[in-house]
Amino acid sequence: MKNIKFMPAAIKAFCAAAMLAVVGGYSAQAQQAQNSTAEDEKVIRKVADYILSEASFQFVGEKDNKVYATTAAIPKDVEVKFSSKYGEWHYTNGVINMAMMNMTDFTGDKKYADFAAKHVAFGFDNYKFFQKRFKNDRRHYQYPFGQLWTMEELDDCGAMGASIIEVYGNVKRKEYKEYIDNTARHITERQERLADKTLVRKFPQQMTLWADDLYMSVPFLARMGNLTGDRKYFDDAVHQILSFDKYLWLEEKGLYYHCYYSDSKKNGVAHWGRSNGWLVLAQVHLLEYLPKDHPKRQEVINNLEKQLIGLSRYQDQNGLWHQLLDKHDSYAETSASAMFVQGVAAAINNGWLDKRFATIAITGWEGLKKEMIEEDGQVKDICVGTGIRNDLVFYYTRPARPNEKHGVGSVIDAGIEVIKLKKMLAQAN
Repeated sequence: MKNIKFMPAAIKAFCAAAMLAVVGGYSAQAQQAQNSTAEDEKVIRKVADYILSEASFQFVGEKDNKVYATTAAIPKDVEVKFSSKYGEWHYTNGVINMAMMNMTDFTGDKKYADFAAKHVAFGFDNYKFFQKRFKNDRRHYQYPFGQLWTMEELDDCGAMGASIIEVYGNVKRKEYKEYIDNTARHITERQERLADKTLVRKFPQQMTLWADDLYMSVPFLARMGNLTGDRKYFDDAVHQILSFDKYLWLEEKGLYYHCYYSDSKKNGVAHWGRSNGWLVLAQVHLLEYLPKDHPKRQEVINNLEKQLIGLSRYQDQNGLWHQLLDKHDSYAETSASAMFVQGVAAAINNGWLDKRFATIAITGWEGLKKEMIEEDGQVKDICVGTGIRNDLVFYYTRPARPNEKHGVGSVIDAGIEVIKLKKMLAQAN
């Protein structure tokens, strides 16, 4: 093309038109990508804003539903509960807090990080009132803020601890650091482990390994390693990932089981969707913080790649995954689908997975938008909290509800990663 001035006029015109067509094609493609990501951002803002609109940090009477703005206003003989599930203290709230922090990082809108900071402050400003009132007449997780002062299982502190580390980056309250250090001690010193140091639960069945617990430990350990610079936290996190893989992976199907019983040395029966999602996210969280020179970093990347490719074989015609991953007669389920979309997109964005797999994430996100996310930001068909059972009917029949805390945070994170992925692919083209 550099000698175009010596060409005949007709050929010049043809070449110029061809060049304009190419440039115009690229421009149209770029504009299409820009429009697509702008629409995606509107969707995740609606989901996050719906949470903000429904959240409140107050209490209501168990019997009369009277609202109490502060604990000082609660009479001695009145039992109360949280006025909003988004004010509760539960691992799912930690997931939401981290998603909100990600929203602020991605959009620059401070209101989302402010929500996470307000939620954490709400807990620390009020838990001692309830701690003094607690009569040990129920499980600690059934009492307001019971999981804040009681650390019996990883559910109690792992995900919330990870979110508090993030909030602590902006709000340096002494109590937050004390909680972080106590969580680190619980996970590394007090939580039950097998002889090979794999984390297990002592409740409801002794020494049982749950896939969920990789997420209830590793994201915290990764952030603790980053916060302190102590590599022991990274080493433990890597060990958990590789150990969970050893106990739960089924090579023939390319899926993980939900649990492993150490007493019988047998797996449970289910390849439950969300438990596989927790495993994906735990690895993504670790790799975001794991030092580049860690000797087992590539081993973790290879493990994540293996899982993501295995999961891709179970994506349905709408781009979604199901409650029981290998049973398409079980319902399409939102939280697992969002976790897998997030995992694939994040892996490609960070160079852990080849970009040829990008359509898995993009198709999955389109399925979530079409099938599961309402116009006003409400999210459908999220499985409720689920324990382990040894019959598939239990998993088939677990209710799926709108706006369940177990899934809305992952929908936000999935959207953020897909937007990043689309922008990266547009730039590459």
